[in-house]
This record gives sequence, C-alpha cells and structure tokens, in this order.
Amino acid sequence: MLIAITRGVSPAIGNCELTHLERMAIDVQLAQAQHQQYEECLAALGCEVHRLPVEPDLPDSVFVEDVAIVVDELALITQPGADSRKPETISIAHALESYRKLFYIGAPGTVDGGDVLRVGKTIFVGLSSRSNPSAIEQMQSILQPYGYTVKGVQVNGCLHLKSAVTQVAEDTLLINPNWVDVRTFRDWNLIEADTLEPYASNALLIGETVVYPVSFPRTRQRLEAHGISVMTVDVSELAKAEGAVTCCSLIFSAIGPETQA
Repeated sequence: MLIAITRGVSPAIGNCELTHLERMAIDVQLAQAQHQQYEECLAALGCEVHRLPVEPDLPDSVFVEDVAIVVDELALITQPGADSRKPETISIAHALESYRKLFYIGAPGTVDGGDVLRVGKTIFVGLSSRSNPSAIEQMQSILQPYGYTVKGVQVNGCLHLKSAVTQVAEDTLLINPNWVDVRTFRDWNLIEADTLEPYASNALLIGETVVYPVSFPRTRQRLEAHGISVMTVDVSELAKAEGAVTCCSLIFSAIGPETQA
C-alpha cells in the first residue's frame, strides 16, 4: 500500500518564498480546490491519503516534499534552505515517525526535498540555492550503509533539481536540458520537455501512471508518444508559488516495523 502525506493549502500562501518567479496574486480558494483534486487523483491511483492540518502561519507548508526524504529503510528530515520553512519539519517528523526510523540533516547542511531525485538506489541531489554540499555529505553518510549512492548535480535557472528532471517510467526521465547537464543522466532514456514549456519537466510517477500538470500539453504529447500513461491535474495557482506536482505529497510504501531495523 502507498501512503501519500499531504497538507492543506495555507491561507498565507500569497506570502510564499519566491526565487525565480515574479510574485502574482494567488486565489487561495482556487488553490485549495486544485489541491483537493490533486489529492483525489492520488487516491484514484491507489494511495491512502493522509492530510495533515493546515499551518496558517507557514505559507509554503503545502509543499510537504521539501521537508522530508523517504526511502524504504528510513526517513530523512531535511534542513530547508529557506529559514521560513524550517518550522514545517516538526509536524512532518511526527507524521513519519510511525512509518520509518528518522534521521535529521543538521546545520550547516541545507536541503529541500525538491532537490532530491531517487531513481532506484541512486539519489541525485541538486546543488541549488536551497541545497548545499554539507547536506549531500550527511545524506551519503546516512544512506550509504543501506546501499544508496548519493550524487550532487548542479542546477541552474530553476528552483530545484526536480524542476529540471523527474522520473516518468522505470528507465525514463523527463528533462529540461537548459537547467541541468543531461550527461549526468546518460544511463537512462531521456525525454526532453518542449522548449516552449520550460517548467514542464516536473512529473509525479505513481505505479505506471504519471500525474502531470494540464498546463503543458506539448510535453504531455511527447510523454504519450513514448507510451506513458498520463493523468492530468490543474495546479496553476500552486505553480504561482513555485510549486508543482511532486511538491505537494510525500509518497512511500507503508512498510512494517520489521523492515525498519
């Protein structure tokens, strides 16, 4: 069974952190409705959705992916790159402690989950404005005993690594080559996002279906031409806060305590 941890949209989302986008007015009610439809999509794909209470004083808190990294054996509670987001880790840690043994990234390390792309036992970590080499070193120390390899990847022009590249099939990645070096991912098949849709490389793979923003029809056609099943959602209001489909959930297998040694 897959667990999907989500959190409702904060009424303060208009005060979110922004790095690469100009601030635009966010319709909170529409953002909340879009987020609910997103959760319904996760449920339709077999996830048991656990929605955490809204954090009215934490504008970015709907983007739960950034504050934890969950693998089969453990969960890492991150040290978010933006100071305003650090308080988000408390409730996420509480939500995860019944599923996984918890580890923590400590200062001076900073890392957002949006910079972490796991493909099998390889974990790519974006070197961005939010994630730094100290966090990568800590992640390697924690994860290597479980057979994972952690690799730093330079990110340019976008907020997170998963703004530039995500997994869309077992052996296939969706990528914007202007924001990350494609040679880093030469062991996988690559589908390039349409050049007219630079933000189109963020997709959420659940089973054999990709959850994908309705805003990028050109790139969607490329995915479907490669035989990839796509389920579209409208996250246009959340995108104004530099959010995307991977950002709004933490999805992992509900593994029993016997596997958490």
